[in-house]
Amino acid sequence: MSDESVYICNLCPRKCGAERYKEDGAGICGAGTLPRVARIAPHYWEEPCISGEKGSGTVFFSGCTLSCVFCQNYEISAKRRGRTLTVYELSEKIRELESQGVHNINLVSPTPYAESILRCFELYRPKIPVVWNTGGYERVETLKRLEGLVDIYLPDLKYTDPELSMKYSGAADYFEYALPAIKEMARQTGKPVFDDNGIMQRGTVVRHLILPQHTKSSLNVLDCIASELGSSVLVSLMGQYLPLGRAAEYPEINRRITPREYNKVLDHLEELDLDGFAQELSSAKSKFVPDWDM
Repeated sequence: MSDESVYICNLCPRKCGAERYKEDGAGICGAGTLPRVARIAPHYWEEPCISGEKGSGTVFFSGCTLSCVFCQNYEISAKRRGRTLTVYELSEKIRELESQGVHNINLVSPTPYAESILRCFELYRPKIPVVWNTGGYERVETLKRLEGLVDIYLPDLKYTDPELSMKYSGAADYFEYALPAIKEMARQTGKPVFDDNGIMQRGTVVRHLILPQHTKSSLNVLDCIASELGSSVLVSLMGQYLPLGRAAEYPEINRRITPREYNKVLDHLEELDLDGFAQELSSAKSKFVPDWDM
């Protein structure tokens, strides 16, 4: 696929067969054949083993295969704010980011641009770990093409309930694809590996964001991780929910989570003896949402 090609896309579980042109496309993600990027910079608010002291070298891509109504990155995921780069320009930006001393190259919402990223790594493969930071809605077939190129997978596991995933993310089949995808990620990376400073070099970290009034859903997700993935992954329990994006249209989630909701899910995480991280409720602040300034 050249930068000028028309591309028929089936990269994600939607398999929509959308025509994609240089700048944009007809799929739900709106992506074109060239990568569209909203921000490239060190980022200090990921999990401690990802951000460390030097930061995670994040590349925030515009567009998304999901349509989460509460997305904290709504400006770029739904509105596609950002700038189009050539594959060569992206490779040079990644090289520059690496030179700043970051711990890894963290590709955020990369799936619509998997073809461009594969071509980018033909031009330049970072000498530090590559992170695939995703909503979890992936095709195993696409992930298999990344084997050997991605060192760390950082997927969400948002829901097990198809009604919730349809209502809030526009994908009734979310769990049907997310669980096999995460199993494939864990197969590729193996159990987590860290350097002497506690910075992850390889492995899979499964994130889960607690939603207001949906603690039962969160408990089901944790049960699933315990039974299906166990010690092959780390768990990152996230309490940072803010009613952003279109959350105001859904009264039941148009607020932050309460300490009671958070502690209920945290207690279950500890009961299951799952290894990982628990984000403090104090992280639910808008200042942690990046500026989309490219």
